[in-house]
Amino acid sequence: MDLIVTAGAAACLLPADAPDYSDELLLSIYRQTRTIAMVGASPNWNRPSYFVMRYLQRKDFRVIPVNPRALDAPILGETVYPDLESVPVPVDVVDVFRRPEDTPAIARSAAAIEAKVLWLQLGVRNVDAGAIALAAGLTFIEDRCMKIEYGRLGGELAWSGINTRLISSRRGRLLR
Repeated sequence: MDLIVTAGAAACLLPADAPDYSDELLLSIYRQTRTIAMVGASPNWNRPSYFVMRYLQRKDFRVIPVNPRALDAPILGETVYPDLESVPVPVDVVDVFRRPEDTPAIARSAAAIEAKVLWLQLGVRNVDAGAIALAAGLTFIEDRCMKIEYGRLGGELAWSGINTRLISSRRGRLLR
């Protein structure tokens, strides 16, 4: 990611080739989703996946953690599974918190369990994973955060004036 420093403050810019997804597409994903399998979910409260999982649970999504190195205890009340194929319920979205080079195998697993969406988290991009997902009929989102996008689309980020061009004290609309 490019970083610009101006007047002593740093600002992040999206890369010029960052994927662009319509708000309508993202809204349709949220509205059609009930169960999310989070690959790379962490039991550590200070990891991004933990924050995202907790946030999405509070928005009434069921989030199932998938992490072969965290099988010893539930994460946020949910049983942890070693892989997508072990998840015993249908999955709508596979949300991935893993390195880009790990994502093609995850895309194949997402296709195998007949998920509807493969979503690669902020900073995670992989052309091969996208090709695998699209060939299997999955919607493919990369380099986006489910928590940030949900908050943005629901107006929650407007409380801070982030990415909205306005500051408002009014609560955002419900997405579902």
